Amino acid sequence: MMLQTEFRNAMAQLGSAVSVITTDGPAGKYGFTASAVCSVTDQPPTLLVCMNRNSFANLHFKQNGKLCVNVLSSNHRDLSGVFANAALRSEQRFNHDSWQTLSTGAPVLGSAVANFDCEIDDFHEVGSHTVFYCQVKAVRVGESPRGLVYFNRRYYDLVAE
Repeated sequence: MMLQTEFRNAMAQLGSAVSVITTDGPAGKYGFTASAVCSVTDQPPTLLVCMNRNSFANLHFKQNGKLCVNVLSSNHRDLSGVFANAALRSEQRFNHDSWQTLSTGAPVLGSAVANFDCEIDDFHEVGSHTVFYCQVKAVRVGESPRGLVYFNRRYYDLVAE
């Protein structure tokens, strides 16, 4: 147990962008807040997204086979909380902000810093999480010069100079 606590405390020191990950399709419309997102390769453009296996939305993402990584700006702190709130029904989450679609039909946050519209190419179960490998089908870069990062269990604004 000590190693797990030490690991979590050390990982809290690894700042990362905050994103809302969304899906839509036959299994329904779902979304969650994540900071475990990174690029894998640019040939083909591929992202890695991690989600807790016990998440209410996990099976729905697998069944839909697509997702969108919506990178949040500093203006989206409240939206991050909405998509992290397990007490809210899925459809209630999408009542906040404006949503559209790109290539796959997954919900795209119009005011995001960037959107990566993806098809889930593969996934693996690793410990408590599912690791999704997502091939990017469309990208949109927003205009906000302010990002939202999570570091030491707190949100921080990141401002481009």
